[in-house]
Amino acid sequence: MTTIRWISALAAGSALLLAGCGSGSSDVPQAADLAPATKLTPAQQIERGRYLVRAADCAACHTAPNGAPFAGGVELASPFGKFYGTNITPDKDHGIGKWSAADFYKALHDGVAPDKHLYPAMPYTSYRGLSRTDTDAMYAYLMQLKPMAVQNREPELGFPYNQRFAMAGWNLLFRKDALPDASKGESPVWIRGRYLTNALGHCAECHTPRGKFGQMDGGRPLTGSALARVGAPDISPAGLAARGWTAADLQTFFSTGIAPQGSAYGEMFPVVHLSSRYLNAADVGAMSTYLLGDKPPVPQPLKPANADAGAMATGRQHYLAVCAGCHGREGEGKPHVAVAMLGNSTVRNADPRNLIVSMLDGIERQDFPGLESMQDMPGFATRMNDAELAALANYLRASYGGQPADVTADSVKVLRETPSH
Repeated sequence: MTTIRWISALAAGSALLLAGCGSGSSDVPQAADLAPATKLTPAQQIERGRYLVRAADCAACHTAPNGAPFAGGVELASPFGKFYGTNITPDKDHGIGKWSAADFYKALHDGVAPDKHLYPAMPYTSYRGLSRTDTDAMYAYLMQLKPMAVQNREPELGFPYNQRFAMAGWNLLFRKDALPDASKGESPVWIRGRYLTNALGHCAECHTPRGKFGQMDGGRPLTGSALARVGAPDISPAGLAARGWTAADLQTFFSTGIAPQGSAYGEMFPVVHLSSRYLNAADVGAMSTYLLGDKPPVPQPLKPANADAGAMATGRQHYLAVCAGCHGREGEGKPHVAVAMLGNSTVRNADPRNLIVSMLDGIERQDFPGLESMQDMPGFATRMNDAELAALANYLRASYGGQPADVTADSVKVLRETPSH
């Protein structure tokens, strides 16, 4: 997980970007079955825990690149300083080897470890919705891992954010039940999808706006949030429909990382790579049902281009010079090389930041389930100036995304000069 992923850490102080499925064992209860009808054997509980740990995307923050699994060390940068994913192997000195199942539940449910308050960089504000049955299974899985004697790194925070005792007050104000009772006749599939998306997947941590104290704005769930240089887009039913998403496309995206609207990259790539690709078809379908609703809105068609012809001609020249070789002359994309620009979810996003940052920084090569991959995209920060990148962004947005051509050279300059973490 890269250091851009700081939105969970934002809470301590106060990535559907561009957008085979593993199957669950048939004798292991589904992730959203809060109360399995039969008692699990130890082996079944461990296997269930493995599935749930993947569904909760624990590896993204607790497994460092080239590090031991779940031994911590992942840097999580924030405006308040740096956090580091902790060791959650059963090592007794550095991990959770001395924790009981009740300790583990209290950490996930209340944000309180046996020896200290946790910062909400660990998203207990979402994990609070997990059932005790599920946290016990996750604990059983983690406790049978190989203990790794990897020392934790303390957060690097300035005053007053380094005062952990202040988290008790923050919790009194903002630690609320994550999953209130459904009250509008929602289907069982929708309810299950909410559990998978909001509690296990903790999608709201990035995709919900934050208040001035870092708390999630419960009145605007999943409507998008600023993540410094980039943004987590609106993934509410209306927001997804505005960018052309259907339930079938979402299921494909969660399972494979690729859909007609684009491919997972940036902060969404590890979500797919480490988590959603392993969910079974029923759970992926439930998540899609929750995000779009039991009665999904009709996907909106692309709006016709409405921009100055001269400016579009300039942008078109840039596109043909640096983009068309991979993305196709008319934005149609090339299989196994580059995604289509025509109808791309980021190109259709009202907020142009993610598009601009992608052009500035580039995108690393992406390997997806099976043999699918997308080649790396070079960054153009050193090859194109702010005005040229603005013209290119406006051409893409107006021609292939139905968005206004309102990107300015100044807005590109701001993102160019903003640190990536």
